[in-house]
Amino acid sequence: MEVISFVALAAGLIIGLGAVGACIGIGIMGSKYLESAARQPELMGELQTKMFLLAGLIDAAFIIGTGIALWFATANPFLGQIAAAVAAAGGAK
Repeated sequence: MEVISFVALAAGLIIGLGAVGACIGIGIMGSKYLESAARQPELMGELQTKMFLLAGLIDAAFIIGTGIALWFATANPFLGQIAAAVAAAGGAK
């Protein structure tokens, strides 16, 4: 397999596993929020604020992973070979 194939595979894994992890984490956190709000309704406002803050942090981690994966996907793995070819062509003249 070529290097670019592994880059595409790695980017897909980073995005896919990050999305699954974020969805599972937010789902578990949402269920625990509903359980605690049902037990103590007077704390619903404080719990809701904390839940949305943590949901944003979980999504931020996923978005950072997606950005890194896209950065890897758009990087040129053949840049060193191109620079060597240009240097060889320029030196030959």
